[in-house]
Amino acid sequence: MEVSALILVVTFFVLLALNVPISFSIGIATLATMLYSIDFVPAITTVAQRMAGGLNSFALLAIPFFVLSGLIMGQGGIARRLIECAMALIGMLPGGLALVNVLSCTLFGGISGSAVAATSAIGSFMIPEMEKKGYERNFAAAVTATAATTGMIIPPSNILIIYAIASGGVSISALFIAGYLPGLLVALALMLVCVVYAKKHNFPTEPVLPLKTVVTKVAAAIPSLLLIIIVIGGIVAGVFTATEAGVIAVLYSMFLSIVLYKEVRVRQLPDILLKSVGITAIVMFLIASSSAMSWILSYENIPQAITDTMLALSENPLLILLIINLILIVVGAFMDMTPAVLIFTPIFLPVAESIGVSPIHFGIMMVLNLSIGLCSPPVGSVLFVSCSVAKTSIEKIIKPMIPLYFAMIAVLMLVTFIPAISEWLPQAMGLMK
Repeated sequence: MEVSALILVVTFFVLLALNVPISFSIGIATLATMLYSIDFVPAITTVAQRMAGGLNSFALLAIPFFVLSGLIMGQGGIARRLIECAMALIGMLPGGLALVNVLSCTLFGGISGSAVAATSAIGSFMIPEMEKKGYERNFAAAVTATAATTGMIIPPSNILIIYAIASGGVSISALFIAGYLPGLLVALALMLVCVVYAKKHNFPTEPVLPLKTVVTKVAAAIPSLLLIIIVIGGIVAGVFTATEAGVIAVLYSMFLSIVLYKEVRVRQLPDILLKSVGITAIVMFLIASSSAMSWILSYENIPQAITDTMLALSENPLLILLIINLILIVVGAFMDMTPAVLIFTPIFLPVAESIGVSPIHFGIMMVLNLSIGLCSPPVGSVLFVSCSVAKTSIEKIIKPMIPLYFAMIAVLMLVTFIPAISEWLPQAMGLMK
């Protein structure tokens, strides 16, 4: 087992260092590990079978539908209406535009399920607007990057669906509901930092709008916000599955963008569909190759060996969870969320369950942890998008982002060591066994 694990790890990281795409790195490392034990033909056949089997899941159909609905929303005027709603509600508070940025990213991320989409859609408007009103451009970019990650925790979230598959069948409905409180806590923590930062730097506030204007702006955003109620309410009530909810999300976002708001033309749909196919293909290939790696990990008994090693170091659950968090924070800084979840869930979930941590609690902790990696150098995709939108560099954005990082890590520690934050809602709704 030791030799197999060494071959797997060394091959994987050498390929990554050579800039081989991560999905190919995973697949080649898996094949190389198998070749140590068996001949080439059965090894490559097994890899192919495991890759195909990893995609043979009805729940995975939800991903292309949520990807498509997110792309339609990004072009359908939904982001602008959410920003105007947030502006009307909290723009007059200290650091008003920064708070509007956080709330808008949270709402749009929760509707679209994409941190990158939230960064692009909200950031393209809010970053120039904040700069125009006297905010530092780098601070505006930092707020957008960190706030956009809430879309990974607040449902509908593709990464929670992927975790459900990787964990061996954890309830998607329970995961979706469990993500609400942690996601809102992250948003509130970021808002608190924004208020303190704004007061320290004397950033301006927005004027109080007349009640009629506030009502108008909020009413304009209600159709968009209804998507959350329709999708999550339908899943929890058992009206439809998460996959069927994805179809509902596509149909509803098309209705909003094409019929109600009239900001997407029918002739634009082929381009949107083509883009969604490209994104889905990348995600599915990652899932397929990671499924093969998960199988070889299990076949070589690597997760059990890691569990035994960690329990030998300490039987203190708090210390073990802290170690897992530290490892995942490092992983998140160098690896995208999807492969990280697919690779490390089979490794760390048995450890967590052995110390009494539920799969729901661990899943939210893991996704929240890896969300920090989305806005962390050197490979944070959201960080790069935010810098691109703001026309700034990573070096300049890091300093104003440090207090925002600390806020996210503080919430991560709360979620890690207080299971009720992620478990209370699904338990109250009878979604946890």
